[in-house]
Amino acid sequence: MRGREAFAAQFKQAIDQVRIEAVSDVQEIDVSGNIAYCWNELSVTMTPLKGGPPMRHTGPVLTIFRKKADGSWVLSRDANLLAETAKS
Repeated sequence: MRGREAFAAQFKQAIDQVRIEAVSDVQEIDVSGNIAYCWNELSVTMTPLKGGPPMRHTGPVLTIFRKKADGSWVLSRDANLLAETAKS
């Protein structure tokens, strides 16, 4: 998925169908000049609003931030390796 509009459209579609709960466990943050990264372990649970078993995805996420000229930080890149957690 690329771009803010694509993310917003997909997220809007998802929240009409599921309740989303996410827990992030930050592992590392580093800042170097105008670039920063954050590595975390993410767990996302999606529960269908019309009933049915919840789906859980977990995995590592790497987020890159860029500092703008005005001093604010913006998300520049985000990559995750979320995979469905095995059902017991």
